[in-house]
Amino acid sequence: MSLPIPRFHEDARSGQLYLERTAEVADEARRYVAEHGVRPAREDRVRIAAFGIDVQVAFCTPGASLFVPGAVEDTQRTLRWLYSHLNRVTELVFSLDTHRIFQIFHPAWWKDAEGRHPAPMTQVSVADVRSGRWRATRFPEESLEYCERLEAQARYVLTIWPYHALLGGLSHALVPAFYEASVFHALARDTATHFELKGEHPLTENYSVLMPEVTEVKGQRVGEFNTRLFERLMTFDRLYVFGQAKSHCVLSTLRDLREHIERTDRSKMGRVHILVDAMSPVPAPPLEPLPPSLDFPRLADEAIEELRRAGMRVVRTTEPLDV
Repeated sequence: MSLPIPRFHEDARSGQLYLERTAEVADEARRYVAEHGVRPAREDRVRIAAFGIDVQVAFCTPGASLFVPGAVEDTQRTLRWLYSHLNRVTELVFSLDTHRIFQIFHPAWWKDAEGRHPAPMTQVSVADVRSGRWRATRFPEESLEYCERLEAQARYVLTIWPYHALLGGLSHALVPAFYEASVFHALARDTATHFELKGEHPLTENYSVLMPEVTEVKGQRVGEFNTRLFERLMTFDRLYVFGQAKSHCVLSTLRDLREHIERTDRSKMGRVHILVDAMSPVPAPPLEPLPPSLDFPRLADEAIEELRRAGMRVVRTTEPLDV
């Protein structure tokens, strides 16, 4: 049976910036537990994790530099799903994209012969770096090798993104409505929310929560597979995945989950449930002709279908959560 939405929550505030109302949320959690008989998460017979990927102001709040169209509606659907199944969701796991000004995918890392920085959505290829069209403002040898390694993997070309999710800034924070949900869940189910930071090393991109795009540059280790988080996620009987953006961080994380489940225990593939109506792709840029590598919505849809064929479950927030 579905539970009601807590009194403090309003759909209309899902895309808004405001100070979290911790005291009000805590009071409602006490009332809610008493009224609805919500039990501690440690008593769950079937353990379920809700894994929110980068549901931060940077991606989910209108006006933010990397706002993903559709993210507000995704937030609304996800929170309705979470609150209605609060007594069944054992743990909340949230990743936080975490950056600084000088990172290889931000404009300040590169400049042209006139000293101008690349505009957001500029693609920086190996040929661009070798020809001097774009020059790294720091670590030039490492920056060239990074582009070479990235292109050799044939997953992404280095794309310059607007400054986003800067540590210490508002855009780094979890969306207030999601943060209140984490407080409510923690108090109602007597269990802590797990937060996972990613993306801090300046010499690599970190779309996936589990692994950076490149792990070594010029003999320097710049990242590695997050075995600790993977093993934590795999302890659950079900893992429901949502967040932003469907075409980038969510997709890369799902691909890494698939790869490492296949390496370890393929029988666990069906534990992963993709909440497909709780994520949206980065829009394709208005380029004519549009390079296939930048048709993000198409790439996301094709990849999700591939993951479904591999054994992951593609579900919607409106479907019953039978436990």
